[in-house]
Amino acid sequence: MTSTVLPTHHHTVKVRDHEIAYREAGPADAPVLLLLHGFPTSSHMFRDLIPRLADSYRLIAPDHLGFGLSAAPSAADFDYTFAELAALTAEFTEALGLDRFALYIQDYGSPIGLRLALAHPERITAIISQNGNAYDEGLGTEAWAPVRALIEERTPETEEPVRAIRSLDGIRWQYETGVPAEYRDLLDPGAWHHDAALMAREGQDEIQLGLIADYGSNFTLYPAFQEYFRTSRVPLLAVWGEGDQVFVPAGAEAFRRDLPDAEIHLLPTGHFALETHAPAIAALIGDFLARRVPLRP
Repeated sequence: MTSTVLPTHHHTVKVRDHEIAYREAGPADAPVLLLLHGFPTSSHMFRDLIPRLADSYRLIAPDHLGFGLSAAPSAADFDYTFAELAALTAEFTEALGLDRFALYIQDYGSPIGLRLALAHPERITAIISQNGNAYDEGLGTEAWAPVRALIEERTPETEEPVRAIRSLDGIRWQYETGVPAEYRDLLDPGAWHHDAALMAREGQDEIQLGLIADYGSNFTLYPAFQEYFRTSRVPLLAVWGEGDQVFVPAGAEAFRRDLPDAEIHLLPTGHFALETHAPAIAALIGDFLARRVPLRP
């Protein structure tokens, strides 16, 4: 007996005259799950998750501007800040006619998605955070030290350690660190080679350094994100790789401070939890959304 796997479609749409690439799967009239990726990857990170949920949900996963297969205008032609990426994401959802959706946020996708939630709280039906941080205690001390130095003062000396983060070795570190030995052979080396190739394109140095230097603007918004949780009581599921050294498990546990009903699951894996635990995460999301977000209006 076989089950039907719905296909994933690959599209582009113009937002402010920039081509935004996105993946889409699932019935057009199903509840929407908007998947927002992190650094240094793209919608490619959702390749194993999307087919597992597409029978019940409409999944849409854009590549942020400057990432993946979306346009990558130079840093001179676009202001690469988290505020601008969030505004562009809001315009992307409007271009697709999305007025109600759940959010899946990971890494950079967290401040982008939560800024969207602050601007349009009425649109958000639920949040799935997979190593998507909103609390100071979620920041791994050692991993964030070079980034904090860059945020404090951008100089050639503070840029160089951060520049190494998007090298092939730096990206591989993000995939492998915190993954127990029994799950290491589930990691696909093609994933970090894919990311590294896209990060090596012309213009990426200024794009990515600019974004990382702007990350401090997200710290400033943490209290506003937390107030949004308290006032909205948005249903929240955290599925978190407990071995992540970038966004540590305390960031997942902190959600309960503002959302007592938050559902927290720490998984034995690292920063890119879908690489090893896509089936488990899909099952947790399916159960959570079925209970907290109706399948049909």
